[in-house]
Amino acid sequence: MSVAASPSIPLKQRLAARGLDGLTLLVLPAVLFLLALFVYPFFYGLVLSFEPKAGGVFANYQRFFADPFLYGTIATTLWLALPVTVATLALAIPIAFRVRLMKNQRLLTTILVIPITLGTVLVAEGLLNYLGPQGWFNRTLMTLGIISTPVKLLHNYWGVMLSLVITGFPFTFLLTLSYLSGIDPALENAGATLGAGPWERFKHILFPLLLPGLAITFCLSFVQAFSVFPSAVLLGAPSGPTRVISIAAYQAAFEEYDYSMASAVAMIMGMVQLGIVVLVLAARGLLYRGPAGGGKG
Repeated sequence: MSVAASPSIPLKQRLAARGLDGLTLLVLPAVLFLLALFVYPFFYGLVLSFEPKAGGVFANYQRFFADPFLYGTIATTLWLALPVTVATLALAIPIAFRVRLMKNQRLLTTILVIPITLGTVLVAEGLLNYLGPQGWFNRTLMTLGIISTPVKLLHNYWGVMLSLVITGFPFTFLLTLSYLSGIDPALENAGATLGAGPWERFKHILFPLLLPGLAITFCLSFVQAFSVFPSAVLLGAPSGPTRVISIAAYQAAFEEYDYSMASAVAMIMGMVQLGIVVLVLAARGLLYRGPAGGGKG
């Protein structure tokens, strides 16, 4: 008779034999939290999306893909999220390489992450003042004689993109710096000893070790940028070139009071995000199949 099935053995030992000990039970609050705030709302929204006000179970999805004003929001959101993600990564990588060698790393890191504490709305409000027709940016350029009329950087694509870069860069930078700091410096020093230059060391040593982390950082940054809403409303044109998919979901829920349609838009939004994440992770596997990191110690 096995330990787990023996009635003479205390219940505590029988549970431990099945992997349910006190340490395992500490995970229970986190599991309940995930079920209550993430898993249940997801499945509730999924079921609700198949209960349209009129038509069959797929009526909401048919309506979305039959209306260019609705399905066009996918391309608009991707046109914002992908360049922003690439731009933040392009900025974060060289800065992270420089910061990891600095003595005052904590001070500079603190300065760079300040936009995270400000929040998206406060950053957008600040850009409205700085980049407006009478803002500091345009007034400075006009005073210097560089431009004669104000540059329009608000209520269009560029205003939203700048806001997303400012708020997304600290997050991307911190993740990149953490992955880069986990690479053993001895590997790079060994390459230098063998005569490899800076570019060769980056290409053959640092980049392959950093690539898995960059792929994860890209995915997280993309998901964050893809869900843009406040910036698109405050700094963009919600009914024009920056009508992103989150605005379509908002309008369906709180202007049309069609929560089933709003849930369908949210499900489509999630599927697009999932598709991009899967593509990035699959591409990472094709480019590099080595270890996931070159950790210290």
